[in-house]
Amino acid sequence: MRNKFDPSEIPAAPDLSFEKSLWLNNIYHVAGIDEAGRGAWAGPVFAAAVMLPCDPTLESSLAGVRDSKQLTPQKRTQLALIVKQFALAYAVAQADAREIDEIGILPANCLAMMRAVLALHIQPEHLLIDAMFLPDLEMGQTSLIKGDQRSLSVAAASILAKTERDAWMVAAHEKYQEYRFDLHKGYGTKIHQTALRLAGICDLHRKTYKPISDLINK
Repeated sequence: MRNKFDPSEIPAAPDLSFEKSLWLNNIYHVAGIDEAGRGAWAGPVFAAAVMLPCDPTLESSLAGVRDSKQLTPQKRTQLALIVKQFALAYAVAQADAREIDEIGILPANCLAMMRAVLALHIQPEHLLIDAMFLPDLEMGQTSLIKGDQRSLSVAAASILAKTERDAWMVAAHEKYQEYRFDLHKGYGTKIHQTALRLAGICDLHRKTYKPISDLINK
């Protein structure tokens, strides 16, 4: 079963509406899926899968959980701990820059998501995915446009994907200090652009992305 929902109305905060509709149909193991780092020039794309327990009171327990882009880094870190505390299961996975270059960002995004789902210690019965389907997984799936603003499970996954990727890029700074990955996490900021002009590219850069490929072909 594959469904696709467009956002006719975005709620003020993500809720459990989609999860509850599945729970009412005896589908209890529902995982929300989201990614982070798709638009970065360097580093992996990360994906997270979060399965929340069948508990309608979680909306109050997870108050504050939002699309990760709407939160400060400090708030994301705090909420990531809360998500991990209340989740029935969660997993984070990645596809690295080499894989992104080899197969393209959309397939790499799917690959990271699929790896996250397969890493869950409880097999999900249904997936709520932010604006995508995972065709290689044979289970029910719902693609939600702006899913991280609508589904609490997807919003929780967006926070884990973002915090784990940010931590990975901060750690990468120790080896590649000239690029200041700790500041921009691989995105195309002015600091990153200046570093590229001065130091060239490194093996974390996505060589098929136009700003990087332009440097290679100069």
